[in-house]
Amino acid sequence: MAIALTESRRVDLTTKYPPRAAVISWLFFDWAAQPYFTLITTFVFAPYFATHVAANPVSGQSLWGFATAAAGLAIALMSPVLGAIADASGRRKPWIAAFGALLVIGSSLMWFARPGDTSTILPLLLAYGVATIGVEFATVFNNAMMPTLVPPDRIGRLSGTGWATGYIGGILSLILVLGFLAASPETGRTLFGFTPLFGLDPVAHEGDRISGPLTGVWFIIFVLPMFLLTPDYPAKSTLRNALREGMADLRQTLRELPGRKSMAAFLLANMIYTDGLVSLFAFGGIYAAGTFGWNTIEIGTFGIILAIAGTLGGWLGGKLDDAFGPKRVITGSMLMLLGAIVAILLVDKDRVLFVKVMPPVPGGALFASAAERAYLVLGCLIGAAGAPLQAASRSLLIRIAPKDRIAQYFGLFALTGKVTSFIGPLLIGVITAATASQKAGMAGLVVFFLVGLLLLSRVRE
Repeated sequence: MAIALTESRRVDLTTKYPPRAAVISWLFFDWAAQPYFTLITTFVFAPYFATHVAANPVSGQSLWGFATAAAGLAIALMSPVLGAIADASGRRKPWIAAFGALLVIGSSLMWFARPGDTSTILPLLLAYGVATIGVEFATVFNNAMMPTLVPPDRIGRLSGTGWATGYIGGILSLILVLGFLAASPETGRTLFGFTPLFGLDPVAHEGDRISGPLTGVWFIIFVLPMFLLTPDYPAKSTLRNALREGMADLRQTLRELPGRKSMAAFLLANMIYTDGLVSLFAFGGIYAAGTFGWNTIEIGTFGIILAIAGTLGGWLGGKLDDAFGPKRVITGSMLMLLGAIVAILLVDKDRVLFVKVMPPVPGGALFASAAERAYLVLGCLIGAAGAPLQAASRSLLIRIAPKDRIAQYFGLFALTGKVTSFIGPLLIGVITAATASQKAGMAGLVVFFLVGLLLLSRVRE
């Protein structure tokens, strides 16, 4: 063991890492991709779809859940195969470019989500599925570049800084939409009191719909530094040979996985708690829209505050990761999420925990009621815990995965993050539809984090 550790340190000392500019450029991928999750899946487009395109919020939440589940299943089936092929071929950037194109195309089509036009529901959900597949696969290959950028003892900081950078990008994109593009249909004014840029019509919710094309343009602009300045892996094989070699390597990895007990336990834990986290973020805005009647400006302002908490959480989590190890960061994050979810289920528009409060006044000040402020605080806890949970998860994978099969293991990482990812949204969709209660649909998420904690206890770093 001592000899192996000595050899590992010697390899680390002799490995040449790229300059600082290359690392910073890599961080811009998270900046480029985050608005998809901030604007589309959480705070602007998803609540708009549920409340203004679908027949009613309950139906909208169910349909969005089914579409998320279908996209997650497709990602789960394809991720390990693509990761194995990428390891065999060596290149990462061509894959990022191809799947980034799907993200741009799918998100841009969301402009056609006219309010009340139910004929657009199916095409919109298909576009959402295509864009989701694109952003998730592009992220798989971007993550696989991390081990060549910094030494192993700085992986946690790199991962945490990436998530924090992404959250800042999400905040700025939200400020752009809420402050200058999306206006209240009642007042015709944005959050900053302006009339919308480009003559966007508040009554037609064009400010909400522009979040789709904006996400695509944002990605194209801000992913360019990574393509221009961050070095890629050298090409090792043709696509045909890579396909053959990659599938053989994948079969070998799957045969070995039961013997890698710590890795198997981690991938299983990631499968469970990621499902809960994705569902929590995907339906948090929809839940708030249905519970408090929040419009785009209120939900988006909530998102900005939550993203600021996530930025701080991701940055601090990266430092804690390098200091105490990613497993402890993941455990602490899940405990925070569990407490926040339980508390949210005890908050309604006229109740905080077990105390009756005055409900929100229509047309009143922003977050004026006690229930809204409580939801705001709990949302900040979720944001502060969610960022380090995700950052430390990819850091832990890098620490325990074989370096020559890193993309393949990130494919398995994406597989376990997606193979059951349809269960959370599907469960929320089915329970919400069966009970006509958004609260009942959200309650099942508690189980995901409890099981994830139990499985994580079996992981050894």
